This record gives sequence, structure tokens and C-alpha cells, in this order.
Amino acid sequence: MSCFYESPDLEDSWSITISDVIEYLFCPRFIYFMHCLDIPQHEDKHFKVLKGRELHKEREKVNSSYVRKRLDVVRKETDVYLSSSQYHIRGIMDEILFMDDGSAAPLDFKFSEYQERMFRTHKFQSILYGLLITEHYGVPVSHGYVCYTRSKNKVTEIQFTDKMMKEALEIVQDIIRIIQNGHFPQASSNKSRCIDCCYRRICTGKE
Repeated sequence: MSCFYESPDLEDSWSITISDVIEYLFCPRFIYFMHCLDIPQHEDKHFKVLKGRELHKEREKVNSSYVRKRLDVVRKETDVYLSSSQYHIRGIMDEILFMDDGSAAPLDFKFSEYQERMFRTHKFQSILYGLLITEHYGVPVSHGYVCYTRSKNKVTEIQFTDKMMKEALEIVQDIIRIIQNGHFPQASSNKSRCIDCCYRRICTGKE
């Protein structure tokens, strides 16, 4: 992956989580309510979050050794926390796969079904993980993998492109601007997301 990123004017210790990126992609106003108004989501009440935590406890029981063997993986690291002062992001990766050709790739487990397409959240999460891996390990990362546990542990590959990386970093910068400036962003255009949104009672739905 080539890099064409100009870091915002922030202290090196300042960063957002990759989970923030996922929340932003659901609706940018999540960032405003969480970070500017300091209103938590109370996500413990959400079924999918609880099942996601269960997934992380159980994923080592998943027999994905066939995947690692097929991909010529020579070693792996699990539950790896990495942060970047250059990109101002941080996160915990399910697995980092190290290949016999000297490259590496993130592998993420999802408690969901594969829908014959790759969700944007999964794409950008994977590519940001790839940036963290490249920065910390000094190895090339050109793709990532997602395992969908509710589709018989189907593993899909995400090929990283310069266009994807640029868009991912633009999202990071937009999140930073919202937090720095206290900007009330445009809501998601997908209004079906408002139905079960934990912020629906305080969000006006207006620009």
C-alpha cells in the first residue's frame, strides 16, 4: 500500500479508535454524541454487541487452521493492540497473519452472515488494521481477511487499493474534525437506521 497522508495538527498521543470509524459509518452523529456531548451508547444492552463479545471469547475454538495453511501462514499473533501517532488511530486486532513471502494480513472475526457483498465497515476496518501492521512491523500488507462465523466460518478476502486507503484516511480526518470543532454532522442518509438508534430521542434528524 502506498501512503499519501497528511496528518492533522494534533499531539502525537491523540487518537481515535477504529471502533469510532465503524460508528461513524453507521451514522456520523454517533461521533458527536459520544465524544462532543459525552453521551454513552449503553451498548451492553444490545444483543449483537453481547454476541460479538461472546464471539471473541469463542473464536479460538473455530477450526480455521485450514485457512492459515491454504494461505501459507507461517505464524500468527492474536488480540494485538496497536496505535499510530502518524494516523491517529488505535485498535485491537483479532489476528495478524504472517505469510511465508514476508507479507502480513489482518484476520477479523464477525458474528454475522455473509451477504454476498462486503460491508463498508468491514472494508475500512481491515484497511486501517493493515496500516497499523505496516507501520509497526515494517512488512507489506496488501489485503485482509474476514471470517463470518454465522456462514459456516466463511472467509473472504479484501484487496486493498490506494482509493480505499485514501477514503479510509479521509474518514479518520472527518471524525477528528467533528471532535476537535464540536461539529454537528450530517446524519446517515439511511433513515432505517434511526428506528433502533440509541440516540433517536435526542437527535433532531435535521442538518
